[in-house]
Amino acid sequence: MEATVQAWVDGWIVSRGAAPPVTEPWGCTIDVGAIGHVTRHVFGATGDDLDETAVRKVAAAVTGAGVWLKAFRDPSVVADWLDDSWWIDPEPGYLMTVPLTADDTPDVPDGYRLRTWSRGGVTRVLVAAPDGSLAARGQIAPTGATAVADQIETAPEHRRRGLGSLVMRTLQSAARRQGARTGVLAGTPAGRGLYEALGWEAVALLTSAKHCPPARTSEAG
Repeated sequence: MEATVQAWVDGWIVSRGAAPPVTEPWGCTIDVGAIGHVTRHVFGATGDDLDETAVRKVAAAVTGAGVWLKAFRDPSVVADWLDDSWWIDPEPGYLMTVPLTADDTPDVPDGYRLRTWSRGGVTRVLVAAPDGSLAARGQIAPTGATAVADQIETAPEHRRRGLGSLVMRTLQSAARRQGARTGVLAGTPAGRGLYEALGWEAVALLTSAKHCPPARTSEAG
């Protein structure tokens, strides 16, 4: 498995409390155990090294709903390898990395409250709005030299106030203090601008596909 993909898998399972990955010749299988996200198959190669035959074989063996594929290549390519029982996100995600540095945490905007805590190897950040509602959040899971940032979110009404940067820099500093030297994440197109502004670099495209078989119908008789 490509090293950055392996680092992402290692941190993601800690962040989400998923089962340890089962190693496969083409990557790994992770049991997640959530409604709509029972299991995911992650392919270990990226870009042109991703094997079409392996993707087709794994996808063809899936029969149940709520199984995901994560393949590090453009959706326009991977979509041609899957049948119509798969929902495919048309927009690519981005596997991204950044060197972690000991930056100072930025100031919290007036009226907002920042809270940071760690449980089970995961550091979480909450930014509460002046009225106590959720303004922004995120978490990071260090696993040795790398740390995976995950579930970064800013409420729509609180965007463009520097809260995303506040969350990310707080998480990055926390991971650095715990010994991690490289940050890894799988970002969305919406989040890419924020991450790049903070020095993150996209190293591979990501296709996300969910198995959605047609509903069974019963015969009357």
